[in-house]
Amino acid sequence: MTLTRHPHRRRRQRPIAVLSLLLTVVAMVLGTAPSSSADSGWWTPAARPAPDSQINVTGEPFKGTDSQGQVRGFVDAHNHLMSNEAFGGRLICGKPFSELGVADALKDCPEHYPDGSLAIFDFITKGGDGKHDPNGWPTFKDWPAHDSLTHQQNYYAWVERTWRSGQRVLVNDLVTNGVICSVYFFKDRSCDEMTSIRLQAQKTYDMQAFIDKMYGGPGKGWFRIVTDSAQAREVIQQGKLAVVLGVETSEPFGCKQILDIAQCGKDDIDRGLDELHKLGVRSMFLCHKFDNALCGVRFDGGTLGTAINVGQFLSTGTFWKTEKCAGPQHDNPIGIAPAPEAEKKLPQGVQVPSYAADAQCNTRGLTELGEYAVRGMMKRKMMLEIDHMGVKAAGQAFDILESESYPGVISSHSWMDLNWTERVYRLGGFVAQYMHGAEGFSAEANRTKALRDKYNVGYGYGTDMNGVGGWPGPRGANTPNPVRYPFRSADGSAVIDRQTTGQRTWDINTDGAAHYGLVPDWLEDIRIVGGKGVVDDLFRGAESYLDTWKASESHKAGVNLAAGSSASASSSEWSLFTSYAPDRAVDGNAGTRWASDWSDDQWLRIDLGAPNLIKRVTLDWERAYGKAYRIEVSTDGTNWQSVWSTTAGDGGLDTAQFDGTSARYVRVHGLERGTKWGYSLHEVGVYSS
Repeated sequence: MTLTRHPHRRRRQRPIAVLSLLLTVVAMVLGTAPSSSADSGWWTPAARPAPDSQINVTGEPFKGTDSQGQVRGFVDAHNHLMSNEAFGGRLICGKPFSELGVADALKDCPEHYPDGSLAIFDFITKGGDGKHDPNGWPTFKDWPAHDSLTHQQNYYAWVERTWRSGQRVLVNDLVTNGVICSVYFFKDRSCDEMTSIRLQAQKTYDMQAFIDKMYGGPGKGWFRIVTDSAQAREVIQQGKLAVVLGVETSEPFGCKQILDIAQCGKDDIDRGLDELHKLGVRSMFLCHKFDNALCGVRFDGGTLGTAINVGQFLSTGTFWKTEKCAGPQHDNPIGIAPAPEAEKKLPQGVQVPSYAADAQCNTRGLTELGEYAVRGMMKRKMMLEIDHMGVKAAGQAFDILESESYPGVISSHSWMDLNWTERVYRLGGFVAQYMHGAEGFSAEANRTKALRDKYNVGYGYGTDMNGVGGWPGPRGANTPNPVRYPFRSADGSAVIDRQTTGQRTWDINTDGAAHYGLVPDWLEDIRIVGGKGVVDDLFRGAESYLDTWKASESHKAGVNLAAGSSASASSSEWSLFTSYAPDRAVDGNAGTRWASDWSDDQWLRIDLGAPNLIKRVTLDWERAYGKAYRIEVSTDGTNWQSVWSTTAGDGGLDTAQFDGTSARYVRVHGLERGTKWGYSLHEVGVYSS
């Protein structure tokens, strides 16, 4: 995709070139060195742009695996390298790289000059009047900053610093939002979401080529886009950074819904998934911020929640709708605080509704098209990002994944209900936490430590840089346990000093996590506050992320041992027009079903024909479902053993997993109905895996 060129762009190139030359001369006079240190090796480029940011890390990046053959290193499971290309191109100011140099890359949006008076989004997100010094290079007086959501934080040299300090996986989520683009005052390109996603993917490949050029040609740089887990392992074993492409957008494939009518179909989903896979995308969100034709979202709170609810109305014609939650999981409390600037966008006479305090779940779950998309991702071995899905949608997605024992599920930045962490781990998925301050991050890491030990997995962080989320502020120069510079990286191979770009030097103690280059400083802060154990779990993150990816690639649909088997039941509902016989639950047709009489203590028995190892049973309930029921097995059809039970069945698609046992017969024994009707199953699956 080619960026739209402005008529005056050519006239600007000469002044920029002159400015770059002048800055080079100044850098030579002042003696500022753009390289990371006095040492050199394969990690030091032959031709870094000058002038440029410093790296301020010494030591050779570690290569290879540990004594158990596992890769080492941190994983950022959620970042947005190219969001400056999103939302119409003028919401996030600056670029992660530029062929014209650092002065061109790290400059503000044109409307922010001369004093930020027209920095509308900065005003909306940060408060105050939005005024700031717009100059980036070389002074950086006001940005980047931990509380500025509109300025570039992912400059390539800052990413390099984080790689040099031990990060080995970075997930670059291609992100945009068509509604935000359409209502924002400044833009220089189309608001079509898929057009933006394509452009951001291309720009990521361009950034790879930009870095390769410094190191002597294609394939030689440290920034490597990977499309499978084996390739990622190879890159990491070379000591380089494996970059994975993901997608986080509100209307993927054009799948928006207007007045509850889907604006896409299954063909659009197939074409969209095929295109994304071809671009190199291996993980994605199905919904984000606004309900769409695929699923309902997890709400935002406060003023931001009200503003997004306005956007929801502008996008779909409906506001969020809530209901009482069916279980302990719940969405975020919906935002009801005023958002005057956003509410001005509503048609006259339309107001954001109020919501009952005891109704915190989105009424909209995973739609039929959403289920099709989940299964389409599984078919293409892609990983599903569960964050931002409402509880209802996420629960239904989990049901599908569990029914297939599909491990490709990711919670990359703490937007999933935390009560479901074990559900992710049980499947073989991966969890990362949002980049909170050291105290909060460490507390949450310690809360889930027992689960990581139980499943023998590492941990990740999701920085969400350039993702309009906000980042850790400073703990203060007077804190009793500050980060002391220089310090060593987690593995001991690198020495890390304060980061300098141009005339500005950042310190995590007084500046907070202002840009991506300060991720190593933030990790050191976590070590000091939370202890070495938290950092050790994070250092195992790359291996665990790749384990999840590999398991997704290797997944094979299990053989349903129950398909076509002989079945019998305690009773069958009678109908003049339709058969509800027991064998309808094992005929492979989701349009047929077995249905019992309208009473409790009913059972469906399946004869597999011969003893088999059984580990998993899936139940696709009709509206008449079992609230309390058992899965029982037998070798002779007479003596039964209970291997799994529940008293909290909620219908839909259920999966019972248990230790493998050999049996010929399987029985679903209903003890308490979930409705006034009987027990009714479309399909029962029995699996050895």
